[in-house]
Amino acid sequence: MGPLGEKRRIRICHLYPELMNLYGDRGNVIALVRRAQWHGLQPVVEEVSLGTPLDPSAQDIIFIGGGQDREQRIICKDFSRVKGESIKEAVALGVSFLAICGGYQLLGKYYRTSAGEVLEGLGVLDAWTEAGTKRMIGNVVVESTLSGMPRTVVGFENHSGRTYLGEGARPFGRVLSGYGNNGQDGYEGAVVGNVIGTYLHGSLLPKNPWVADWLISKALERRYGEPLKEGELDDSIERIAHEAAIRRASETARRSR
Repeated sequence: MGPLGEKRRIRICHLYPELMNLYGDRGNVIALVRRAQWHGLQPVVEEVSLGTPLDPSAQDIIFIGGGQDREQRIICKDFSRVKGESIKEAVALGVSFLAICGGYQLLGKYYRTSAGEVLEGLGVLDAWTEAGTKRMIGNVVVESTLSGMPRTVVGFENHSGRTYLGEGARPFGRVLSGYGNNGQDGYEGAVVGNVIGTYLHGSLLPKNPWVADWLISKALERRYGEPLKEGELDDSIERIAHEAAIRRASETARRSR
């Protein structure tokens, strides 16, 4: 609680909701709002679209979903003309950030499309993406140490881009089932500071509530100097959904052998 018993406010910025929303990525914002409310916080969602400036210091969590090449091309222009420097500043300030699929690619250095066009990214993640000829589709299980201990992350991937990490980024996790960043090195996603980039749709956060809480906790620590307390919520239903997703991924992997 804040002064006089007021709830602590947490601001969630949803970037380009009408353009970057593949496979129900908007569900991640819904999950952040619900988790924040259940933790006794007051979430405020601001949808920020094309041509609208971004106030980096006002944000606590920023989210951007996935989009195809056409949408990414449009976003790149808006980054260049309007929001790019503000997003970089927000990342430098330690704002929590979740970027999915196409949004993840645009936070890296560049994305080279199948036509050879280079879409310049923001470079906040030490990563780059090259288009491939084969789509990598299916359920994914990842082991991540993001929270300091090994935990599983489940989701769904559908991408032809191959993302590679430089020394300045660490992977979101190690692939147990699925393709991950490129189907070769065994890694999924990228993490730099409080920024997570990942190919996992699903939506990601409802099936992995601990990741939502990590984002919220980092935001609270930055804004109020105090992170979330572990184990405050009953996540038994979420755990059932999470474990069911792991079983489905394992069954799919067995059938494909």
